Amino acid sequence: MSQERSKISFPDINDLSRLIRFQTDQGKIWVGEQRSILMTLPALAGFRREVLQSLGLERSKGFFMRLGYQNGLKDGEMARHLRPDADIIDMFLAGPQLHMLRGMVQVKPLQIEIDPETGHFFMEHIWNNSFEVEICLSEFGLLEDPVCWILIGYACGYSSSALEQEIIFKEVECRGCGDEHCRAIGKPAHEWEDHEEFKKYFVADPLIEELYELQSQISALRRNIHGSEMLSNSVGHSKAFQQVCDMANKASHSNVSVLLYGETGVGKEVMAQGLHNHSERANEPFIAVNCAAIPPDLIEAELFGVEKGAFTGATQSRMGRFERAHKGTVFLDEVVELTPRAQASLLRVLQEGELERVGDNQTRKVDVRVIAATNEDLEQAVKEGRFRADLFYRLNVFPVTIPSLRERREDIPLLVEHFLEKYHARYNKKTLGLSNKAMEAVMAYDWPGNIRELGNIIERGVILTDTNETIGVDALIIGIDESSEHINALSSSGALVSESDVQAEQQRSADSDWSDEIIAKGISLEEVENLLISKAMHRANGNVSKAARLLNMTRPALAYRLSKK
Repeated sequence: MSQERSKISFPDINDLSRLIRFQTDQGKIWVGEQRSILMTLPALAGFRREVLQSLGLERSKGFFMRLGYQNGLKDGEMARHLRPDADIIDMFLAGPQLHMLRGMVQVKPLQIEIDPETGHFFMEHIWNNSFEVEICLSEFGLLEDPVCWILIGYACGYSSSALEQEIIFKEVECRGCGDEHCRAIGKPAHEWEDHEEFKKYFVADPLIEELYELQSQISALRRNIHGSEMLSNSVGHSKAFQQVCDMANKASHSNVSVLLYGETGVGKEVMAQGLHNHSERANEPFIAVNCAAIPPDLIEAELFGVEKGAFTGATQSRMGRFERAHKGTVFLDEVVELTPRAQASLLRVLQEGELERVGDNQTRKVDVRVIAATNEDLEQAVKEGRFRADLFYRLNVFPVTIPSLRERREDIPLLVEHFLEKYHARYNKKTLGLSNKAMEAVMAYDWPGNIRELGNIIERGVILTDTNETIGVDALIIGIDESSEHINALSSSGALVSESDVQAEQQRSADSDWSDEIIAKGISLEEVENLLISKAMHRANGNVSKAARLLNMTRPALAYRLSKK
């Protein structure tokens, strides 16, 4: 449905101002879930001057337009969710209001036309108090061309994101080049004759691409210097994880038994697979066994094989996991769960390289490397008599402890990127990654389930988030305790006060608006009372006691008022 306004007033800005939150004790400012900063205009002016001197006019223009464009994309996404029930124009006007709320410019819309069905869009507005004009006049004086590059980039990014179609704004007048005021016009990209040329400003500069390429080459060289044999399936660069990978690399070139320690979900099987892949057995079988998942009375048959008729149900002879892994690697997860007989058979494999199937007396030779894993203290299990001491010593030749995720938090962003790439491909969608608030929550969480839990959380976030949108903290469903945080917000006068004071002020305002409306309409006290009672009874499904609690009344008092109706 088409909407058009020539006389435009902005909707209430409270929904936007509530997005701004100040964590002064943490040194953080939030606009929604995106972290922001306050920067003085002179500092930004100095930065702009240096960029112009380094890159020249055209490259600098593209650089600052892309800066505004990215900011606008995030705000456009936020506006769609913030005002889902508003009409299309009020939803769209959140962008100009955010522009003003950020202190960038005053926006005076002259005309706006939006038709989501046909894709028609037209907007014309005046900009007053542009921060970019102020920078330009103080640093460079008047220029020949418009100077509001960040504002134009923001308008293009915001409108394209909010309306989900490509919109281009152009500044047709600018105080920075001597006009009376700044004036901008926005239309769908295809309606501008030079739209292909204009869109080049939003493509990363070749110089920047060259710098990224050099950075990638340097990173590759560093990886070669630090060891080209880093496990290919490992993700992480923290010191704790690098040490584990170095140990694993050294063990991979021998046939030594490796015992992996670590909490549930730290990636013990991934590490075992990496050890196998980097060993001389890489082209042979890798067989993983979760010892806790196999019933105790079947564990021997599963691992070492069984002969026909060995027990009820054994209708045919079959190889066990060790025989199938001949020349390769067997990974025994939760090795502490092995039965005493299975422990004895495993010890024989390790010592003699031979085994006997259940129900058979023929000895079979096997050449298998064993990697075991546990999240328990095996030494304590030996003391408690649950695990053979001699088997422990055979497995514990090369122990490796994989750190928990909370001990390698600096690896979390890399792991997040890894899982995003994985689940984008699996679900054939592309999100914009985690919001700043979501990433902060991920970094602060203790991850009792470690990497497995992180992967599950990111998968859930990808599923719940639409394509080309940012994964918010709500989509991750991580418990965040903000009760101890000291949060400040803006009052109606623009003062920085505690968030609770702002909420109280807004409640008082809402109460005042409600009471003013009742008085203005001449509604009697009896009518107000009857309305409240009717609403409470409806919400309580006719239950008088429940309705009384909703009204903070006794049941007899409510029953008396009901009897008078």
